[in-house]
Formats: sequence, structure tokens, C-alpha cells
Amino acid sequence: MRQARLLLAAAVVATTLTAGLWAGSRNDTAEAAVGPVVWSDEFNGAAGSAIDSSKWKFDIGGGGWGNNELEYYTNSTRNVYQDGAGHLAITARRENPSNYQCHYGTCQYTSGRILTADKFSQTYGRFEASIKIPKGQGIWPAFWMLGGNNWPTTGEIDIMENVGNAPNTVYGTIHGPGYSGAGGIGGNRTIGSALGDAFHTYAVDWSPNLIVWYLDGSEYFRATPASLNGNTWVYNHPFFMILNVAVGGYWPGNPDGSTVFPQTMLVDYVRVSAWNNDGGGGTGSALKSNFSGRCIDIPGANPVDGARLQMWDCNGTAAQQWTANGDGTMRAMGKCMDPAGGALGNGTPIQLVTCNGNPVQRFTLSSAGDLVNVSSNRCVDVKDWNSANGAQLQLWDCGGTSNQKWTRA
Repeated sequence: MRQARLLLAAAVVATTLTAGLWAGSRNDTAEAAVGPVVWSDEFNGAAGSAIDSSKWKFDIGGGGWGNNELEYYTNSTRNVYQDGAGHLAITARRENPSNYQCHYGTCQYTSGRILTADKFSQTYGRFEASIKIPKGQGIWPAFWMLGGNNWPTTGEIDIMENVGNAPNTVYGTIHGPGYSGAGGIGGNRTIGSALGDAFHTYAVDWSPNLIVWYLDGSEYFRATPASLNGNTWVYNHPFFMILNVAVGGYWPGNPDGSTVFPQTMLVDYVRVSAWNNDGGGGTGSALKSNFSGRCIDIPGANPVDGARLQMWDCNGTAAQQWTANGDGTMRAMGKCMDPAGGALGNGTPIQLVTCNGNPVQRFTLSSAGDLVNVSSNRCVDVKDWNSANGAQLQLWDCGGTSNQKWTRA
């Protein structure tokens, strides 16, 4: 039995709350620059019908799943089914119809956990679901991803988790080697009403060296290798998706007299979009500003190290053809995009220099159109909102504004 998601105890709550303090000040809406939807399930089956077995399979059992959970996950349509109204339903019940045995003795609860392992996985892109979560003390719904069976070495991305004792708060977290379980790196957002009162969209945009979390299209946390305090970034290979409703566990605690059963998580859709990059090879393509409509350009026919990048009318020349290289660099004309002087603060000019292996030369174009310097977690920004030819570029705190949004052209 796979031990997939270890406990998120009080320590990780503190971690996510702390991270949420700086992430929560952001309120930018994703300006989608993602590729096409490549996988989806709209759950349009008949009432009571089983899930599509070509897309999902079941985890089954009551071993606690590394979290001291109390439920037994079944493959029964009492726990996982389509409701006939365009939704997947995962229902946790206080029952034991088949004398299931759990790690603590005879099971008290049943629920469902489905996954796309061996059916679908993908590296990078947008992973999104519209979900109405269940409520109640001890109820723990989740929409998340794993990078394989060797946890935490192969990584975990939690797109949405909620615990019943914090009904207004969504948590987004990553777990990997050296930052697993209670050491997970994450953020959260709290809204003014219970998340279970309505459907909300939960998503991540995932690109090389960057993962961004959204609630209803509004960013609330982002992670890069710089977030990991020297630990290893393991998010550069395919991940598969999981949906489940746990009952009890170290983090949410057990149900009590206030908890009403059954509790159902409704999922309107799950959709995966491709990452809109040029694939990291070939001749590259232009990086066009959503603000000015001009392209990132290298001045001069024979650029020297230190040439400051500029905005210019898009013209298809080699000076505007940028390739995302496998080492994380953004290259054109045989040289690398670079923060001047290796500085990483606000206002650092963006220049072109010989590629030298310095980690500060890593840039990634996110699915939301942010061109992010991985070491600083800051965005490439059109300085002074200058829309003219010759406008200069700088690093600046990512704010979701149009002068920081880019599209491959």
C-alpha cells in the first residue's frame, strides 16, 4: 500500500500560515496564457453511475495512509459516483457495510480516493478543478498530485486541501526530500465564507522551476527552488492527480458530535492544460508584452556582454527569438538573459551575457504569462510602464500587472 500523503500536523499549519502572510498580499488574477486543454473529465454520466475507468482508478484500504486517517477507501458507488447533474460525488459515510478492518480495528467510516496514475500524467501546465467541498470537524477533502510512488523523493503538489475546523481556508503545499510532512512548503488563503457553501476553482500553474496556486483565479502562493532553503526541487517530471475525502487524521483531528454524515465533495470538472512554451529547443520564439504588444529585443547586430535588453516592434529576427533551454536559461543569439551584476533586487536591469552556469540566469515563463527569475522569484517588468520602442526591462516583485505579462508569439 502506497504511503502517499503524510500528516500535515500543527507544524505545517504554522508553516502555511507564515508563508501565507507574504503571499496573501497578492491579489492578481491569472491572465491565462496556457495552452489547450489536453485532458478533462466533465462528469456528465447518469445518476449513480461509476467513474470513467479509462481516466481514473481507485486506492482502496484502511491503513491510515500515513496520517492516522479513520476511513476505509472503497470502490463502491456509495462512495464515488456521478450524480447525474454534471458532478463527481465523493461521499464519506459513517458506516461499515462489509466489516472492513482499519489500522485501529473495525472501520467506522467509508469514503473514496481516485487517481489518474497509470492513466494520465503530465509535466507542467495548468491543473484545475471546480469543487464544492464538504464540511465538518474531522473532514479533510483534497485535490493533489504525486510524482510517483517513491514519496517524498518524487514529490507532491497539493492543489487544494481543507480541514473542517478551518472552513474558510484553502491550503496549497509542496512536499519533497527534506521538506515533507510537517516540513512542507506552502501558503493559504482565507475568504469571508465557508468554502463548502459554493463551488470554487482551485488551480496550479506549473512550469520549470515555478508553481503558482490560485483560488478562483486569484494567486495566493508561489514556490520556486529558492523557496526550499537549499533542498532539492523535484518538480521536473510527470505527476498524476488524486481526489479524495479523508475522515480524521493528525491534522484535522477526528469527527466529533458536531460532525454530520454523510459528507460529499462535488466536483464539477477537472481540466489539464498544456504548458505554452516552445518546448525548450529549436530556434525559439518571441516574447511579446501584453502591455505594449512589442517584443523583448537584443540591441545591435553583434551584441556584446552587458547589452541591455529592450522592447521593440516584433520583427521575427534572431534578436527576438528566445529559447527556454534545458538548464533553465532563456537564450537568444547564443547568449543568456541575465540580471545585471548578478543582483536580484527590485530595479535590477535585464541584460544579455555569455551563459556561465550561474543559477541567477534561470528564467521561466509560467502558464499565467509571468517571466520569472527563479533565484529572485521576481518578474521581468517593463520599466516605468514605457510602451515605446527602446523601453528597458528590470526585475520587480511580481504583481500580475500587464507590464509583467508575456505571450509566446
